[in-house]
Amino acid sequence: MLKEIGTQLRLSILFVVVFTVLIGLIYPGISTLIGQTLFPRQAGGSLIEVNGKKVGSEIIGQPFDDAKYFWSRPSATSPYAYNAANSSGSNLGPTNPDFVNTVKGRVDALKKADPDNGAPVPMDLVTTSGSGLDPHISPAAAQYQVSRVAKVRSLSLTKVEELIAQNTDGRWLGFIGDPGVNVLKLNLALDSLK
Repeated sequence: MLKEIGTQLRLSILFVVVFTVLIGLIYPGISTLIGQTLFPRQAGGSLIEVNGKKVGSEIIGQPFDDAKYFWSRPSATSPYAYNAANSSGSNLGPTNPDFVNTVKGRVDALKKADPDNGAPVPMDLVTTSGSGLDPHISPAAAQYQVSRVAKVRSLSLTKVEELIAQNTDGRWLGFIGDPGVNVLKLNLALDSLK
C-alpha cells in the first residue's frame, strides 16, 4: 500500500512539474515570440506616438473633458477612469437610482457644454461599456459633439465632420460589428490642424 502511495505521489509531482514547465514557461514563451514577431505593434499595446512621445493606445480609452475635444465614452473602472489594470463595468441596472442619477448628471454635463444643441444625447456618451475602457464612440456620438468642437476651435462644421469620417472604423469584414470613431485618433487629428 505504501508503495502504491509513493508511486502515485511521484506521478503527481512529475505531472505538476511537467505541466508547470509546458503551460507556465514554454506556451507563454512561444505565444510571446509569435506575437512579437508577427504582430509587434499590437503585441506592444498598439501605442500611438506623436513627435516621438507615446500619447496613448488606440485600444484603451482616455478621458477628455475639455470642450475643444471630442469626449469619450464614460469609464466605470476604479480607482480612476480608464484604468487598464482594473477593467470593469458598473454592474448597475437601469432601475438603480445611482445609475439613473449618474446618467442624468452626464446628460446635464453634455447639455451645459453645448446649450444650443437640442439633439437627443446618444446612449454611448452617458453609459459605460462592459470593460470601461472602450476607445470608440459611435458616429452618432461624434456627430452630437460636432457643433461644440467646431465652435470652440473656430472650425467649419464640414471640416470637423471630415475628420470624423477619416477616423471612423468600419465594420470588420464589411458586416461584423458597428462602425466606431476612435476618440484619441480624432482628437489628435484635431490638434494637428494648423
